[in-house]
Amino acid sequence: MSTTTTRTATTATAATTATAATTHAAAPAPTAEELVAAWLALWNGDASRAAALVADGFRLHAAMMDGGDGSAVGSAEALVAWIASTRAAVSGLTFTVQVGPVVAGDLIALRWNATGTYAGGVPGARAPIGTPIAFTGTDLLRVAGGRLAEYWVNSDTLLLLTQLQVGPAA
Repeated sequence: MSTTTTRTATTATAATTATAATTHAAAPAPTAEELVAAWLALWNGDASRAAALVADGFRLHAAMMDGGDGSAVGSAEALVAWIASTRAAVSGLTFTVQVGPVVAGDLIALRWNATGTYAGGVPGARAPIGTPIAFTGTDLLRVAGGRLAEYWVNSDTLLLLTQLQVGPAA
């Protein structure tokens, strides 16, 4: 092989290696808006991106209806199951963002509104199936490595339970 051919082959190999490195470089981290859009889609019933959205070791902080603290929801799969159980009780459950996202460092905050129709299954509920439901809440999400690592939720459970007629009869 001549010196010119060797240089050309070496240059071509270096260019191919550089192209491959660029192609395999990590994708840019999603923006807060992209994360919130995927989060909203998940809560609105599209679990297809849950594994890519939720970090390993995910942690939920919530006052759960069963009295728990949310620590049992520690993975994308557990989060999807919890959301599915919520959606089963309220058909057509739709979340919209009212305020946000508000971003501060690795935290994203948003206020949401949820609407749907009671489908049954909430212990102690006296509301007839088909009762319209509307309640609000706030989410605080911590991002790590472009994925959601922690989730604090504060929803207006009193408003929801009032609409479901849970509690002492009036």
